[in-house]
Amino acid sequence: MPSSIARPAALAVAGLIAILPLSMVSCSAAQKALDCGNTAVRITGDLADVTQAYDNASNDSAAAGKALQKLKNDLDQVGKNSKNTDVAKAVTDLQKQVENVQRAADRNEVPDLKPLGNAAGNLTSLCTG
Repeated sequence: MPSSIARPAALAVAGLIAILPLSMVSCSAAQKALDCGNTAVRITGDLADVTQAYDNASNDSAAAGKALQKLKNDLDQVGKNSKNTDVAKAVTDLQKQVENVQRAADRNEVPDLKPLGNAAGNLTSLCTG
């Protein structure tokens, strides 16, 4: 299951890394792309942690909660720092999916992580194009 979430995000980050050296854009545009790429990397890492924690929840249920909280905190930070309306909307959508996962976990249900991965993929695709 970890690859189902991380794969779209990882592909988007790889695409960003491939195009950054080729672009001859202004410093502010390059900085924006770099910031967005860093955001994508951070969120991808958080999603991988969430997925791994839920895969191992029977061994350490507290780790799943901690991983989800870290993702929430990072999304809050990204949301506060984003000046791009499309990125801000994607962050909001991703936050909604995090809340859905949290609600399922609170009900002792196995959360569906696919919508979370799709929302993260949308965020990273905004950062690459």
